[in-house]
Amino acid sequence: MSRAESGVADDRNPASTPTGASPISRNSNPGGTSRNSAIAGVCGTSPASGTSRPSRARFWTFGILRSELLTTFRRWRTLALLGVLAAVPVLVGIAVKMETSDGPSGGRGGGGGGGAGPAFIAQVTNNGLFLVFTALAVTLPFFLPMAVGVVAGDAIAGEANAGTLRYLLVAPAGRTRLLLTKYATVMIFCLAATLVVALSALAVGALLFPLGDPTTISGTRIDFADGLLRALLIAVVVAASLTGLGALGLFVSTLTSSGIAAMATTVGLLITVQILDQIPQLHALQPYFFSHYWLSFADLMREPVYWDDLQKNLGLQALYAAVFGSAAWARFTTKDVTA
Repeated sequence: MSRAESGVADDRNPASTPTGASPISRNSNPGGTSRNSAIAGVCGTSPASGTSRPSRARFWTFGILRSELLTTFRRWRTLALLGVLAAVPVLVGIAVKMETSDGPSGGRGGGGGGGAGPAFIAQVTNNGLFLVFTALAVTLPFFLPMAVGVVAGDAIAGEANAGTLRYLLVAPAGRTRLLLTKYATVMIFCLAATLVVALSALAVGALLFPLGDPTTISGTRIDFADGLLRALLIAVVVAASLTGLGALGLFVSTLTSSGIAAMATTVGLLITVQILDQIPQLHALQPYFFSHYWLSFADLMREPVYWDDLQKNLGLQALYAAVFGSAAWARFTTKDVTA
């Protein structure tokens, strides 16, 4: 008599389990159901089936990236950062409006004679579109990089601190794909944060100041549609300018299990580089600092556009992303994850 005929399940052949029998699996404990379901939800697998094909198929539909984006943009910290970034153009617009509402000071501001203040600020009163460029120039040295540093620094270390990193690594996605997903999330946040500043500035500029055909830095006049297109291109360039910092923050995040320590270190490095970039004696090293060419986006408002510093900026960011992205991968793929 065979094992199947005698009603005994052959554990080498799951299909031979007799009808009515309920084989016990390692994952059948009630306490692990929700945890397995959460991991399956991220990876696209079915806890009941346990098969890997659906997970791979759904991974390429960006299921993990979608889950990571939802997690990142639902955090109160992320929403608070975006709220602060949106408030900066409002404050700048109100300050310029109050300054120019005075007769004497308004004439002085409109003439553009005071060399102080952010770039383009002298032209805001004549055209509200320039508030977009002014707001980006104000937020780029500190506010935007700080927000990116917080998100990038918390990417891996925050998961380790919360005790969820090792459960994410159980998924079939693997460490390399998880790291790429984290970096893609940081890059999307860079673009989202920049667009928040630009759209807030455009709305405030339209409410407080007249809109019209802008005048470039070179003195030529372009139509309003071209000005909007250049504003969008500038926002994209500003977001791309933060990719090097994002890779640096992700690398720092792989070095520690404390999210706060990773965020503080990334922001501290940002401030340090900004200070070193202002010391004249370091002029030989300054072209290699990731923040050195950040304000080169102003060259997009020239006619014709000056591409030299823009290309240097994008090339430098690509170099930082490659170096620190590789360092983050080397560290993360060999790291002993215990939390």
